Amino acid sequence: MQTLECGYRNSSDRMVILRCCGPATFYLERVVFPFEMLTFTCPVGSRVEVWTYGLGGPELVETLNADDLMLMVPTPIGGRDLPYGEPPCLESR
Repeated sequence: MQTLECGYRNSSDRMVILRCCGPATFYLERVVFPFEMLTFTCPVGSRVEVWTYGLGGPELVETLNADDLMLMVPTPIGGRDLPYGEPPCLESR
């Protein structure tokens, strides 16, 4: 199963709950404190939900695809990982 290295930064001033649901019964739930960065690994195709608690109870803040939170671009075996958005540099011989 192919996995992704993901990261989520809680930029709010409130604690949130991050839930990641993926294929093959994958499930991850973590508390993320204000301004904290959470890194996690999940299967490709996972869905991430960010929840908080308000006066009326639990509130869904946002829903994301794990691909949107990817920290590194997967590369072939033997290649090096690149920061997301950085184009590969091809060497000329």
